[in-house]
Amino acid sequence: MLKRLLKSAFVLRLASALIGAYIRLVYATSRWTVIGRDHVDAAPGGAILAFWHGRLLMGAALRRQTGRRVFMLISAHRDGEIIARGVSGFGVEFIRGSAANPGKPGKDKSGASAITQMIAALKDGAIVGFTPDGPRGPGERAKPGVIRLAQMSGAPIIPAAYSVNRGKHLSSWDRFLLAAPFSKGYYVAGAPIHVPADANAEQREALRLRLEKALAEVTNDADARAGRRTKEPAEPTQ
Repeated sequence: MLKRLLKSAFVLRLASALIGAYIRLVYATSRWTVIGRDHVDAAPGGAILAFWHGRLLMGAALRRQTGRRVFMLISAHRDGEIIARGVSGFGVEFIRGSAANPGKPGKDKSGASAITQMIAALKDGAIVGFTPDGPRGPGERAKPGVIRLAQMSGAPIIPAAYSVNRGKHLSSWDRFLLAAPFSKGYYVAGAPIHVPADANAEQREALRLRLEKALAEVTNDADARAGRRTKEPAEPTQ
C-alpha cells in the first residue's frame, strides 16, 4: 500500500508543491550574495553550469539572475519529475534523460535525445544546468558526460555551488544541503573550463579531473563564506 501511495499522482503533486513552496520561502527570507557572476555573463554563447547534486535545492532560484533561457538536465525517473514540477514556477525548462554515457546512447534510450536537446539549447545561447555526479552518485565525483557535452557543443563549463549559514546536510549519498529560511546564502561561480573540439580521451580525462577540483574549490569557497566547515579536497578519481 505504501508503494502504491508513493506512486500516486496526488502524492507527486503534493511533494512537488511542497518543494516549490519551500524554495520560495528560503529564497524570499534569506539574504543572497552572488560571486563570480561575470564568468557566466562573459560566455559569448551558451554555458554549462555544473554543480554537485547535493547543492541542487536553491539552483532554481538563480533563474532570476539572468535573462537567458535556463534548462536543467533531470532524471527521467519519478524523483526527477517531482523536482521538475516543484520548480516549474521559476521559469526553468527541463530536459529529461541522461548524459552520463554520451558515447553509448543504447544504454539509455533517452540519452541521445537529451544530448541533442542540450546541444541545441547551448548553441542557441541558453544556460544548461548539469549535476556531474547525478542522479545516483557517487557523490562529488564528476562523470565524463559533462566533458563530452562541452566538447560537442563548444560551450564552456562554469563550476558553481551555493551554501548557507543555516541548514543541514542530509544523510543521503550526495550529502544534500537542506537550506533553512532566514539564512545568509552565497552563490559562487568559478572560472570557465573549455573543452577543445579535438580533445582526445587523455585530454578529456584531465579536464574531468580539473572539473572535480574546480567544483571542490567553489563548494569550499561558498561554505567558507557561509561559515560552514569546509572539507579537505578528495583525491581525484581515476
